[in-house]
Amino acid sequence: MNLHSLSPMEGSRTKYVRKGRGTGSGLGKTSGRGQKGQNSRTGGGVRLGFEGGQMPLHRRLPKRGFTNVFKKEYSIVNVGDLNFVEDGAVIDEVFLYENRVIGDICKDGLKVLGNGEITKKVTIKCAKITESAKEKIEKIGGKVEVL
Repeated sequence: MNLHSLSPMEGSRTKYVRKGRGTGSGLGKTSGRGQKGQNSRTGGGVRLGFEGGQMPLHRRLPKRGFTNVFKKEYSIVNVGDLNFVEDGAVIDEVFLYENRVIGDICKDGLKVLGNGEITKKVTIKCAKITESAKEKIEKIGGKVEVL
């Protein structure tokens, strides 16, 4: 295959249609706009969502809820998911992201929950931790650093 032999896929490029250039073209005279009326004229037509004067759908439906701008977003991990590391490892949000334990790094940091059991002595650096998770980590000799 050479560069000079490349061509577009079949049907990917359509021919430009010249409207209003005689009746023989099939799109002469009214240029596909029909006879008379609002849509046949320049600048004609109605805005998006207009229903002919009827109350539009977006105004008929009730509004629900709101977006809390002060909401905290944490990357969440359970202590039972931390058994894959070696003893003495330092675990933080970046470490868990690189090892695919969490999907993405959230803006407010890491939150550790107490579901499951941990068997390794680890040091955890997190933004928040539940009491049960802290208890389980410190019971086996690990450390918790709340940032």
